This record gives sequence, C-alpha cells and structure tokens, in this order.
Amino acid sequence: MSLLPCIEIEPHKSVQPADAAVIWLHGLGADGHDFAPIVPELKLPASLAVRFVFPHAPTLPVTINGGMRMPAWYDILALDIDRQIDNSQLLASAAAVAALIEREVARGVDTRRIVLAGFSQGGAVALQTALAYPEPLAGLLAMSTYFATHDTIVPMRPTGVS
Repeated sequence: MSLLPCIEIEPHKSVQPADAAVIWLHGLGADGHDFAPIVPELKLPASLAVRFVFPHAPTLPVTINGGMRMPAWYDILALDIDRQIDNSQLLASAAAVAALIEREVARGVDTRRIVLAGFSQGGAVALQTALAYPEPLAGLLAMSTYFATHDTIVPMRPTGVS
C-alpha cells in the first residue's frame, strides 16, 4: 500500500528529530491544508519535538453530494440517524492511517507518543483507527464527529502477524 500524500510540519530545527507525532485528519471535501495553520497557533514550546502530519483523503464520488467527486475518507450513502456509509472505504482509510502510524514508528516515534486527531468524517476514521490499533497510542482527538463503526469495530492484528 502506498502512503497517503501528506503535509508534514517538522519540529523546530534547533530541536532533536521528532520523538512525537500528531496525525490530523480533515473532514469531507477538505484536504490536509485544512488544519495545518493551527500548528503555530498551538504555541508549543520550541523544545518539543513534535511532527504534525496532515494527510489528504483520496478523491471519491460522494452519494449524498449527488455523486460529486471530492476528498473523502469514505462514501456517505444516506444522511439519516443511522448515517449509512461505505464501511469498506472507511476501513481502507483506517488502514491507510495505520500505515502512517507505522511510518512514524519506523522514524523512531513510539506509538505511545502518537496522537490521532480528526474532524467530522476524519474523526470517524480516527476513532476506528485508534480504537482498533493493536498498540497503545498517546491519545485521540475526535471533533464534531460520530462513531461510524461502533457496532462492527474489530481490533487490527499486531504488525507482522498474519
């Protein structure tokens, strides 16, 4: 699987390489640029070595938007109380985010120092990914979202286990 394209903001150059990461998912119709401007607003101390990763969702036709193609983590089939979605696309997006976690681990970041954040549709993917991920993460931030896979969530297998 190829990695999702991302905007990455590295820690301040006077600090050691990143030893923590925040992977932040945008909402439907947006892209990774959506939340990148928040990093300087957080006013994190220069001594922190946090990498921010803002992936771009793939472009998909979205049923509730008349089939218009737009950045989307998954298709939304109907806007009712049960919010019918394409579950296989949501799980594929969660696997793509898990691959970004694995890349951070390969770069030397412990999973317990990785936070997943997501807004709206990205929040649903962040919930699925964080709660199913086989290793502990530092945290989960889910904003203006819902738990789309609450009745189907299945833990992922640890890396290297088939």
